[in-house]
Amino acid sequence: MGRIDGLDLGPYGIWTFDFEDQPAAQIRDSIQELEDRGWPTVWIPELLGREAFSHAGFLLSCTERLHVVNGIAQIWAREARWAHGASLLLADAYAGRHVLGLGFGGHRRPGVTPIAAMTSYLDELDAAQSPNPAPSSPVRRILAAYGPKMLQLARDRTAGAHSYKVTVDHTAQARELLGPDAFLGVEHAVLCESDPATARAIARRHLDTYLNGEFNLAKFRRLGYSDEDLAHGGSDRLVDDLVFWGDVDTIVEKLHRHVEAGADHVGIQVIGIEPGHSAMPHWRRFADALVPQGVNA
Repeated sequence: MGRIDGLDLGPYGIWTFDFEDQPAAQIRDSIQELEDRGWPTVWIPELLGREAFSHAGFLLSCTERLHVVNGIAQIWAREARWAHGASLLLADAYAGRHVLGLGFGGHRRPGVTPIAAMTSYLDELDAAQSPNPAPSSPVRRILAAYGPKMLQLARDRTAGAHSYKVTVDHTAQARELLGPDAFLGVEHAVLCESDPATARAIARRHLDTYLNGEFNLAKFRRLGYSDEDLAHGGSDRLVDDLVFWGDVDTIVEKLHRHVEAGADHVGIQVIGIEPGHSAMPHWRRFADALVPQGVNA
């Protein structure tokens, strides 16, 4: 459970945009507390300004044991040879602690299908030559993958897949496509709010971007959601499936369903945090519920 090419990421980790809004000193304090509290893995996006490899390198440099996963590094942001060189350096400097997650960040280019673009990028990565020293620990790669073709590519060309804004049913379907051996890491949004009206209002604000994107809408339709489910901020059914809200015990019970459906690892994204504020109080509470005592102590 939680293993990717020999790395033990643990069954649960943190997936966060928090560090986009924090200065370096606060990020350092936050990431060190997460490690001290036993969280084994942190996932970071590349979307709002932080560059994928320098961001990952900074977090790794501030910690001793924590795994850092790019969820994801955008393939449009850099040529494959530079991704190759950067991932080699991180693998060498922080052996067994970095995972390179690759994806599109919701963007596409005219005339190029996502599967063709990713296949070409992986071909370039595999063909890349470097005078830099080879790391003692190999580079681990995974792909952001939702649809069948990308999941199959993740299975065949990388260590596995990272899914984002998915349901438990999607996790079960992804596991079937990936087979028993490929890694499956799942992001899921969580919200510590027990009032249904308040929770769903916050969740709909969070989901707004994802209910207006081509790839996500296609994903939701494949999962059986109707146009009515996808309209007007999302039906209660869709919102409740994509954002687990309530008290910690209720949320944890729902998160376990991903593991039961075949996820190796679940990255929890705490939502409802105002920009500039930290989710740390919630991460502390979830650590008590999800992180085995004594891990990383």
